[in-house]
This record gives sequence, structure tokens and C-alpha cells, in this order.
Amino acid sequence: MTLLFIRSFFFILSAVVGYYIGMIVDHPMLGAELGALSGLLLIFLEQRLHRISLHGLSSMVFGLLLGVFMAKLISDILTLISFDRFFQSVSRVVLTIVFSYLGTVVALRGKDEFNIVIPYVRFRRQDVSGGSVLLDTSAIIDGRIVDIYKTNFLTGRLVVPRCVLTELQKIADSSDEGKRQRGRRGLELLRTMQSDPKVQIHIHEDELTDEKEVDGKLIKLAKMLDAKICTTDFNLGRIAALQGIGVLNIHELGNAVKSVVYAGETLNVKLVREGKEPGQALAHLDDGTMVVVGEARHLIGKTVDVHVVSVLQTQSGKIIFAKLV
Repeated sequence: MTLLFIRSFFFILSAVVGYYIGMIVDHPMLGAELGALSGLLLIFLEQRLHRISLHGLSSMVFGLLLGVFMAKLISDILTLISFDRFFQSVSRVVLTIVFSYLGTVVALRGKDEFNIVIPYVRFRRQDVSGGSVLLDTSAIIDGRIVDIYKTNFLTGRLVVPRCVLTELQKIADSSDEGKRQRGRRGLELLRTMQSDPKVQIHIHEDELTDEKEVDGKLIKLAKMLDAKICTTDFNLGRIAALQGIGVLNIHELGNAVKSVVYAGETLNVKLVREGKEPGQALAHLDDGTMVVVGEARHLIGKTVDVHVVSVLQTQSGKIIFAKLV
């Protein structure tokens, strides 16, 4: 609504300014029409500029300034040579145009490495505490990130790269019913998070064209933004950690907050199904931890007391081995 008001005000102001300029040349209506047309053209250009990211714009400005500086340096050197004034003026203009163009193009092509040009300077929002956290596709589809964020265990601003949105859209358009449902659930989750004032979430529009895989783009973007990666993908987390990037694995967090059970304790569980080995029965604690009870297959469907024999920690969680009391 604010943008619409600003654009309308600018359009009217352009028409009024054009009208008064037209009065100078005795064509006020023509001036008003030209002013209104100029205002519409600028508004149209402004709407097209929403695709340009601040990162790309800052790289372009840096390249432009570098080109102007190089042109000025070479022009000053040429003034030391006894050329006529016309040649010096022409060479100054030509050098400025050429170096400005080259500097801008080179900076835009290497905008992903812009932090390498100025390696110890990082621009960071002062109102965002805890840095940024990149969400990958698996963390969004998992769905637990919203509740974790609202508990304040996870601080900082959540960032969703454009490549992750593209991957989510492909999953949502998949011919496989299961994938399609997961993709749509992830997109709906993002829409819910954006409408929640308690959640700081930002869509990062920059595309890292030199990286083909989504995981590679996430790792490179995390380095550029000095951000962490939130994921449920074990392989992505391992690769990112090897490159010095902080990783927040939701599965590991879920396993860490499960209740602690020690050998020798007695548990009251309900046996729900058969185990893999003969005579085994399986049960689950309230947090989802699997309990394997030996020689209890004949009691499936009943609630029994079991004695904990050992606890096995795996990558997917804990497994408790027990026997009937």
C-alpha cells in the first residue's frame, strides 16, 4: 500500500513538474503529458529492478568505481606525455567508458567472490542477533523448524535461498504423489512462516550460477553470509562441517532432547509388534525411542514392565534392549 501511494504521488508530481516546464515554452499540456509519461517509464523501470539483489548492485558499484579509478590513473599518466589537448580529452572519455564497462562486467561476473576482494569486511544487519541460518529443502519439508524457532533455541534470521525454493517447486510438481505432497507441505510451511510476525525469514534472491548442485550453492552461500546451515541431510551436514560451516541438524537435536535411560532401570511399555529376531517384541517410549524386548512376542498388545539391559546409540537415534521383569 505504501509503494502504491509513493508511485501515485511520484506520477502526479512528474505531471505537475512537466506542466510548469511546459509553461516556459508555451506548451503546458504537452509538458504535463511528457512529464506523466516520464513518470510512468521510471515506475516501470523501478518495478523491473526488483530482480536485482543488493549483493549484485554493490558488486556493480564496486566495479564501476574501480574502473573510474583506473581510467583516471591512466589519463593522468597520459597528461605527462606531450599530446595535444584534444587527444587528451578524447582519451580521457574513451578510457573512462572502457574501464567503467570492464570493471562493472568483471565485478558482476565475480560477485559471488566479492567477499574475497575485501576479505575482512562483512556487511551485517545490526538488528539481527545470532547471525543467519540457511534452511535447506529437507529442513523445510521436515516441518519441525517452526516450533524449534519459536522456542528461542534457534536465534538469528532464517534465510531461504532461491535454489531451495526452485527445488521445492520441482518436488511439488513431481508426478510422484508422495513427493508432491512433501513439496506442497514445504511451500505451505514457508507461507505460514512469512505471515508469522514472530519469525524472521528472508528469501535470498541471488543465484550462484557457477554451482550446479543445490548442496554446493548452500555451502558457498553459507561462506559468503557467514551463516549456519539447518538441515536433516546427514551427508550435507558432514560436508559443510568439513569446510568449517556451522551445521544445525534437526535429527541430532531431536535425539539429544530424548529422555535418558540407563541400564538397570525399569520401564512400563506397551508391546506393539514383532521384532526381527525370534521371540522379540517392540515397544516405543513417548519420545519415539524404540524398545526391543526379548522373549516377549506372546505378550504383544499388552502393557508390561521391562528391565533395561543396554542402550545402543545409532545415527538415527537410540535403541533400548530390555527383558521382561
